[in-house]
Amino acid sequence: MRALLIAALILCVAPTQARAAEIACVKYGPCPLDLSSFACTDTPRSSFIRRVCYDASKLFMTIKLQGTWYPYCNVDEATVQNLLTAESAGRYFNQKIRGHGSRRGPFDCRDNPSPSY
Repeated sequence: MRALLIAALILCVAPTQARAAEIACVKYGPCPLDLSSFACTDTPRSSFIRRVCYDASKLFMTIKLQGTWYPYCNVDEATVQNLLTAESAGRYFNQKIRGHGSRRGPFDCRDNPSPSY
């Protein structure tokens, strides 16, 4: 019993080198997508946008809307920052990022280079 307690204490205090990788299945995009190289941010103030993950080296952003991940290509860092700091992330997303009807948005991966993962 004492050995078990000591082992548990060591595990609690020892730094962990590995953490579980976050994996997304992106609609119209990579599935599975390992998000470990992305900068991910939860958006608790938004009831529409749940999480934003951005890979600055490939200008690729994936956004979790409700329970579904969507891809956005050739996204500059300023757009990501504006989205994350907007008074309403949902309003900013609808006005500046997403497409409307048959008109594609400015970061639609069908019109912009899509990175490989």
